Amino acid sequence: MEWFDALNLSRLQFAFTVALHIIFPAFTIGLASYLFVLNGLHHFTRKTVYLDLFNYWKKIFALSFGMGVVSGLVMTYQFGTNWSVFADKVGPILGPIMGYEVLTAFFLEAGFLGVMLFGRQKVGERLHLFATGMVAFGTFASAFWILSINSWMQTPDGFAINEAGQFIPVDWMKVIFNPSFPHRFAHMVLAAYLTTAFVVGGVGAYHLLKLRAGKADGSMSVEAVKKMFSMAMWMAAIVTPIQIFAGDSQGLNTLQHQPMKIAVIEGHFESEKPAGLVLFGIPNEEEAKMEYKVEIPLLGSIILRHSLTGGLQGLDAFPRADWPPMAPPFYAFRVMVGIGFLMLAVGLWSLYLRRKGKLYDTPLMLKAALLMSPAGFVAVIAGWIVTEVGRQPYTVYGLLRTEDSLSPITTSMVATSLVAFVVVYFTLFTAGLVYILRQMRQPPVASEPTMDVKLPTRAAGFVPPSLARKPQAARSNHD
Repeated sequence: MEWFDALNLSRLQFAFTVALHIIFPAFTIGLASYLFVLNGLHHFTRKTVYLDLFNYWKKIFALSFGMGVVSGLVMTYQFGTNWSVFADKVGPILGPIMGYEVLTAFFLEAGFLGVMLFGRQKVGERLHLFATGMVAFGTFASAFWILSINSWMQTPDGFAINEAGQFIPVDWMKVIFNPSFPHRFAHMVLAAYLTTAFVVGGVGAYHLLKLRAGKADGSMSVEAVKKMFSMAMWMAAIVTPIQIFAGDSQGLNTLQHQPMKIAVIEGHFESEKPAGLVLFGIPNEEEAKMEYKVEIPLLGSIILRHSLTGGLQGLDAFPRADWPPMAPPFYAFRVMVGIGFLMLAVGLWSLYLRRKGKLYDTPLMLKAALLMSPAGFVAVIAGWIVTEVGRQPYTVYGLLRTEDSLSPITTSMVATSLVAFVVVYFTLFTAGLVYILRQMRQPPVASEPTMDVKLPTRAAGFVPPSLARKPQAARSNHD
């Protein structure tokens, strides 16, 4: 029971809340952009199938967005309760950036979300499309600032340390655009788009399978289901190769700035030249060796040094007191990479079937897409474990240790709040997840003919006969 002290329980509590929070931004960043694309396609093509899909996914976005905001607020409170020393030391850096995030991202999202959800009939299509774009841009801007903060903690730059031991900014451009930020930002945004694509593709595959089995709801819009599945597979086929390239770029950046993290990811206790690629093994951290190792010679040097003779530092090149735990990032990295290549296989397979004209009629493909629907969430959490556990034992890499960031707090206090978080999170998030899954089980339906919404309509009051508009049977919009 020695492990369960205030420090480790605080780390566990933060890890628990972050792991449940990160899945919502990963979903809503991609879904907000998807809604903007759907709304734009409907606006310019007048095809109602895009509006049907917009109306279907906006309900799921609204709930996911709300759960993401609530779970994110809880994390910031922990800076004051469990990590007050950390907050004091890095506050001059992180505080303004988080303020920028609220001003430029959260205000946009909160201000235009209501218009996007309920305002189509009130503000007209152009302003509604603009509002949808602002919500998408807000999620993008939020990711920008949060990834900037996280990247600064990994590769701090543009700062000085004052007499009180606080990190103070001396060059904001270097703080924000620190050495690892562009790589992490690109990798995370692409991960969000892929996460959304596989959820959308999985829902489309689910309804196509029900249609093949003769169990589909009679109200289902088959055109909308095929369209959502097709768009998701296009995204998988195009973005997954780009994501693999971005992941390789981030790996090279990590090798340059955090070589110790690369050592644990690659499973190297000892420095090697040339270095092999460890496919699998069981890390024995007490004896500092990898057991049952399966390795491909030279491949580690080829991937990370782009040469046959380049060497890689092992953990033996660093003080033992600075070693991060090896097992979590070692296994998590393999899960993340494995899912990435599965996504690539599904994307390429969809291209082959599309060329054959069998994209919607291959049961094995539909079942694979359905099984892969939660894969993006698993990959995102695995990537987070690689990034954050690999940074240990530091909160600010190489400068501020985790044990020196803790509040003066007792073990019992942390344990009590941790239990409370677990109970509340599982209660609320289970209810939210059940509702979202219930929504996804319902098929998208074709729109009912309603009024033209190119212009805003009057909500109340007298409408002169000359301005009154008649319903158009050909147009079908509803919120």
